[in-house]
Amino acid sequence: MTCGPSNSRKATAALQKAKLALVAITLFLGVTATAQDIAIHLEAGVFKVVGWSPAGEPAQGWSSIFRVYSGSGDVPALLGTYAVEDRALVFHPRFPLVAGVRYHAVFQGPKGKVVETIFDGPPRETISTTRVVHVYPSTDVLPSNTLKLYIYFSAPMSRGEAWQRIHLLDENGQPLKFEFVEIQQELWDPQNTRLTVLFDPGRIKRGVLPEMQLGPPILEGRHYTLVIDRQWKDARGVPLQHGFRRSFRGGPADRTPPDPKTWNVSAPKAATSEPLVVSFPKPMDYALLQRLLGVSDARGRVAGTVGIARQETEWRFTPRESWKAGAYQLVFDTALEDLSGNHIGQAFDLDKFQQVTKSIETKTMSIPFEVH
Repeated sequence: MTCGPSNSRKATAALQKAKLALVAITLFLGVTATAQDIAIHLEAGVFKVVGWSPAGEPAQGWSSIFRVYSGSGDVPALLGTYAVEDRALVFHPRFPLVAGVRYHAVFQGPKGKVVETIFDGPPRETISTTRVVHVYPSTDVLPSNTLKLYIYFSAPMSRGEAWQRIHLLDENGQPLKFEFVEIQQELWDPQNTRLTVLFDPGRIKRGVLPEMQLGPPILEGRHYTLVIDRQWKDARGVPLQHGFRRSFRGGPADRTPPDPKTWNVSAPKAATSEPLVVSFPKPMDYALLQRLLGVSDARGRVAGTVGIARQETEWRFTPRESWKAGAYQLVFDTALEDLSGNHIGQAFDLDKFQQVTKSIETKTMSIPFEVH
């Protein structure tokens, strides 16, 4: 049977249509597969869009097509930086991911396709490693008008628990109340490893109503125990490795300002790295000793490290380079305090009553010494 020209043209047209349909289906399946292959991964705290090759950053920035949110509800996207690494769009959060928090990553793919993935934050750590390493003052006898304590931890701590976890017990083991100023925001250093605890200054200054009604926080001759609960959580949300207890006895009140004339300055020898040693007749404020004393020579400040010894009655300065023979100055700020808040030239008891965290006017003084 022979096909005419008309039938042949129809067969050819049908074949071409079939080929076009096959190509369209192939292209469609390819696009679909490509879109389906796009995924968001979380690796080592970094979010990655894989299966898609960025052609260039959008005019509105990468954040216009890729964002990560924490928690739930109407919250802003996480802050961070974007980069193209190994043909993947990568988002580095500004802050580390938090245990117990869920993260929602959203990518606006080709042709409007949206890829969304939910991730859990890192697993919660459960091993207790943080501990109380020091409490200052370190002396076993504290003046009855002691102004503050410093609690040092081995790692950053959580905020908001201090007044539930710090206790002062009397000699019968009973907890005392109203001894400390329970400042809501808590007085932490920037690293959250040192907490400053203030005794109520109203019970230290004579003639002030709290002092007249309640007396001083510490009574001379009485025994006390500072207790820190093991349940206090560090910045990871894990309790302390151990609780902490320290006993001390109340001594007489100290209302005599520190006098630099009573300090003993022991000069080191030239061509050595021996420390300069400054001895005080009574314990001084540990934290202030770290930053309010220094050494200078004709060229300016001398670089070195500071050490505190003998229950805060000794300041030791070790130079970065060996001492050179010549004239030096022990430089200090008059804001330097003893345990009772008396600073150089002014007893705390005579200051105008004010918040103890408020700065006071100070000046710089010096004591000369020679290195031979």
